[in-house]
Amino acid sequence: MSAASTRAGAAAAPEDETRRAEAVAEGFRALYGRDPEGVWAAPGRVNLIGEYTDFNDGFVMPLALPHTAVAAVARREDGVLRVHSADVPSPVTELRVDELVPGRDTSWAAYPAGVVYALRTAGHAVGGADLHLASTVPTGAGLSSSAALEVVTALALNDLYELGLGRAGLARLAQRAENEFVGVPCGVMDQMAAACCAEGHALHLDTRDLSLRQVPFAPADDGLALLVVDTRVQHALGDGAYAERRAGCEEGARRLGVSHLRDVPHAGLPAALERLADAGEHVVRYVRHIVTDNHRVGEVIGLLDAGDVRAVGPVLTEGHHSLRDDLRVSCAELDLVVESALAAGALGARMTGGGFGGSAVVLTEADAAERTGDAIRAAFAAAGHPEPRIFPALPSAGARRLS
Repeated sequence: MSAASTRAGAAAAPEDETRRAEAVAEGFRALYGRDPEGVWAAPGRVNLIGEYTDFNDGFVMPLALPHTAVAAVARREDGVLRVHSADVPSPVTELRVDELVPGRDTSWAAYPAGVVYALRTAGHAVGGADLHLASTVPTGAGLSSSAALEVVTALALNDLYELGLGRAGLARLAQRAENEFVGVPCGVMDQMAAACCAEGHALHLDTRDLSLRQVPFAPADDGLALLVVDTRVQHALGDGAYAERRAGCEEGARRLGVSHLRDVPHAGLPAALERLADAGEHVVRYVRHIVTDNHRVGEVIGLLDAGDVRAVGPVLTEGHHSLRDDLRVSCAELDLVVESALAAGALGARMTGGGFGGSAVVLTEADAAERTGDAIRAAFAAAGHPEPRIFPALPSAGARRLS
């Protein structure tokens, strides 16, 4: 994807980490009048396949993006937490760590503050900190900008306070911050992706036991491109729609006598749906999506292991239809991305993330990527939608210390 990646609305090339680390450190000095003790980064993510399966103890397959949240951090010993974002036009937010209460702060600062709350609630002696952050992860695009903020904060405090937590432990605490402090009942996929992804790989994650496998995934090596299409339709998962679907899945599991829908085998799905006849039509739809999407993750793994990357495309499209028709978390703009991409010859496409807006992924031949992007833009213009932002998804590294 050459010219298309530099068109208006496309993302920048992968960032110069040294330059960004220095810029965020300098912002820290200007704010707090001292040097940071280090600079850390955590990425956004895009999910290749496996949606809404994580809180059902299922399987997911995200990959990290080159877009990151970068944090310059230093410890404090007076119980004060100060946070600031270069991306938000507001002054430094100052809080006391022993007064952090879930639900009190609804601003962006709830994400790093929630991590401090989760660490302290888990018994870790975090006395306070100064943080200055800057992020290139698009907000509201379904690319896990919040998880990037949580994980970069958790990794920095883990290092500075020498807590000795592993990556999975950090991800679990970051998830707890979002569940309990922010109030979004998300699963653990986003935080695990930010913490554990590897460059040039997709992360095959079992969300029950957090076992993982780094699956080589480099579409360019096969003459392909994986595009992210940010519809620019903002979504907010704390508005109840996500929680309603989670509750419906849990109701389905309860009625089927399993702890989570992950325990319903794909071959047994027809019989399971018959048993749910009196549970409500929405519960039937939700269960069907979760069981079939877990199966689709397995299909994609098999295709990648066999080197048949092109055959992944139809599985992605099938996943979109399930998200649109069974889970009903798509929207007109996401459906238009899929329809226009397929009409332009893409191998497959689907919405990704929590839905109700946000982004889609498109798998296409590399030499058709620009044409596909142009077709999507033209379809949006004809429908009267704002121009989408389109950029290649380059499988990138997970959270790390920069300096």
